Amino acid sequence: MLRELKKYRFDFTVIVLFSGLIAVSCLAEWTTGQQLVETTFWRFLKEMLTILPCMFVLIGLFDVWIPREKIEKHVGRGSGIKGIALMILLAVTQVGPLYAAFPVAHLLWKKGCSLRNIFVYVGTFSAVKIPMIVFEIGFLGVTFSILRLILTIPVFILIAIIMERRLRNTSYEITKPE
Repeated sequence: MLRELKKYRFDFTVIVLFSGLIAVSCLAEWTTGQQLVETTFWRFLKEMLTILPCMFVLIGLFDVWIPREKIEKHVGRGSGIKGIALMILLAVTQVGPLYAAFPVAHLLWKKGCSLRNIFVYVGTFSAVKIPMIVFEIGFLGVTFSILRLILTIPVFILIAIIMERRLRNTSYEITKPE
């Protein structure tokens, strides 16, 4: 227990400071602090508590049911355009906030997914999801939405390729979690 406290000392300090500042702002009746507690904080906490447990259950099932060899074969280093297409398909069909994509990306990395495909997944998840596209079409029109998709997806692929090459050729060692 003491080792864990030392390991996460900075995190605990930030949480305690944040809680203290919120308490002081509520006691001093500062409107910014009260608004933060009454609206933003509780709404975000409720969203996290409803979405993350479901995400972790699904990620756990994915971890158990899908063998590493399948991930390496379909979206690993040698997957090419097929791997990119599968990552785009996976990202487009998922729903939820962006922070839900990171545990999935970590699991894919752990299972042998290439770095390029992980970047494609996170980028596509952030901007191109079916519910988002439907909402966008309703407000901005089909032409705008299709044009945005045509421009956005190749940019994410290009950025992913550049990031993979840049990280591969740096002195930073990228190690896979065990």
